[in-house]
Amino acid sequence: MIDAINSVGAFSVMKEAEGTRLTSSSSSVFGAAAAAPAAPQSQSFASVLGDMATDAIGAMKKAEGASLDGIRGQANTREVVDAVMNAEQSLQTAIAIRDKVVTAYLEIARMQI
Repeated sequence: MIDAINSVGAFSVMKEAEGTRLTSSSSSVFGAAAAAPAAPQSQSFASVLGDMATDAIGAMKKAEGASLDGIRGQANTREVVDAVMNAEQSLQTAIAIRDKVVTAYLEIARMQI
């Protein structure tokens, strides 16, 4: 089902061209930024969004696989629930970011030149 998603569009192209990666966990991203503020990273906004979209798709694929394994009896209930909850959290984060980007775009579009 989710395997039909082959690319994330222009974001995945930019991500592959830059060859950089962020973690999907917000606590590890903020923890790393707080621990090492001396070395600024030069990632574009598009590459960060692309990485987040790729990670969200990966979480959903993992949850789908865990669900199928659970149906087959190859995974216990806790593993399935953990994978599905992680995918749901990733999806909710992606939706919230999308909403903020759309709101910012609409606000910019309303500005008078």
